[in-house]
Amino acid sequence: MKKGSLAESLKKLEGITDWFENQETIDVEQALEKVKEGVALIKESKLRLKEVENEFEVVKKELGKE
Repeated sequence: MKKGSLAESLKKLEGITDWFENQETIDVEQALEKVKEGVALIKESKLRLKEVENEFEVVKKELGKE
């Protein structure tokens, strides 16, 4: 999966949850694909959040040096 912005990932996750909420009957195979996509998006989002946290720490340390 290509690296996207955190906002894009969250929007896609919202779309997946909306899909589940709006189904009268759920096709198991299609649902499995949605779950797999959601898991990948969650993993990507966690990694991006960690990157942002690390960047914040660097900026915070640089600010403390001034």
